[in-house]
Amino acid sequence: MHSPPLAGGTAGPAALRPLLDVVLDALTQGAKTRGGPLPRGGPHTVARRVHDAAHDILPTHGTGAEEALNTVVRTLAEGAADPAEPNCAAHLHTPPLALAAAADLAASALNPSMDSWDQAPAASALETLVTRTLGQEIWPHGDALITTGGTESNQLALLLAREHHGPVQVVCGAHTHHSIHRAAWLLGLPEPVVVPAPTGTTDLAALDDALTHLHHPLLVVATAGTTDTGAIDPLPAIADLCATHHAPLHVDAAYGGPLLFSDQHRHRLAGIEHAHTVTLDLHKLGWQPVAAGLLAVADPHHLTPLGHTADYLNADDDTDAGLPDLLGRSLRTTRRPDVLKIAVTLRALGRDGLAHLVDRVCAATHELAQLIDQHPQLELYGHPAISTVLFRPQGATDDAVAHIRRTLLTNGTAVLGRARADDRLWLKATLLNPHLTPHDLHTLLDTTLSATTEGTPR
Repeated sequence: MHSPPLAGGTAGPAALRPLLDVVLDALTQGAKTRGGPLPRGGPHTVARRVHDAAHDILPTHGTGAEEALNTVVRTLAEGAADPAEPNCAAHLHTPPLALAAAADLAASALNPSMDSWDQAPAASALETLVTRTLGQEIWPHGDALITTGGTESNQLALLLAREHHGPVQVVCGAHTHHSIHRAAWLLGLPEPVVVPAPTGTTDLAALDDALTHLHHPLLVVATAGTTDTGAIDPLPAIADLCATHHAPLHVDAAYGGPLLFSDQHRHRLAGIEHAHTVTLDLHKLGWQPVAAGLLAVADPHHLTPLGHTADYLNADDDTDAGLPDLLGRSLRTTRRPDVLKIAVTLRALGRDGLAHLVDRVCAATHELAQLIDQHPQLELYGHPAISTVLFRPQGATDDAVAHIRRTLLTNGTAVLGRARADDRLWLKATLLNPHLTPHDLHTLLDTTLSATTEGTPR
């Protein structure tokens, strides 16, 4: 038996080329077979199809590279929730740019591990360049760490606050992402103090009262783009309260952070520069394949507590001799060079290209909100903050709204999320596809209304 070819080295690209054709053909065929944003039939039907296609996943004798790639990739594509489909709009689950996916292939082929310089010489230098560039989008001397996403970034932010200030008591709004509460639990911090957010953003009077009566050390967490509505906290006012009460500020901008690239929308993040740490997530409003998160810090010296020594990776004499120490750039040891796809995207599109994408999805969102507001059978929750719209059929009960969403999923015709606001359940459309057309928006609403007639309880 011959050993299969490797992806790297001078021979790797030639070995990859025919396999890529197989993968691309399988992706195409799978999407055609699926024929929509989601496979039809619901969880049991999808599981049965996967089992039927690939049940013998570890045969005694392998089926060969081409058959395995064709079968498994095609099966995955047939059963995918494809965010590139116009009617797939439930979550902060972006359709990745083709160039970013292509760059991710190079990362997989070269397979640098970002835990020591001798495994990732160029990748570590590239990561330093990119993270400083993005950190300095917020602060003159900022820096950033690459993470798996918003959850890891928020956990790191709380960890750094704990190491600098002691066992901080987190103070946050009721709309704050669940990862903040989980991070406090994981780090052994007190349960966060939650202040009301009756309009979808942090109540300033309640925050002021909490900061006045709580004992230090404190950490305020604000949000720039909630997962339910995309709401952005009043960052300048919150920063003023933090300064008055001598409390550090962390801003979770996993969703809204890329508004920084847009001259049209950047002002909505005014005040973010007063934060000590900021969560960013470019596999949301940045069109990157998962994962592409960052934690940005105003002062790079605040990263010092992450320092760690393992003799086989960053021995002191190697570090003293000039080999870069990478272990202090993450809580993970082995990690992918996720910076590569980010770097390619930043260079290829530039600030104006990224702004164009941000502006397009924001414009499409406002157009969808207008269509809903003017539709006699639909109710709009409110003016969209970024690219999320909440709506529901007029007069529908919460049970009916939930049923409509599940009907769309089972039929494979649309993927909408759900959110609770004003003590009611709403359908949620999160628009992250910059190629959406007015026809696509009309189709999404027509498809949703058609599901209201399929046995929906009123």
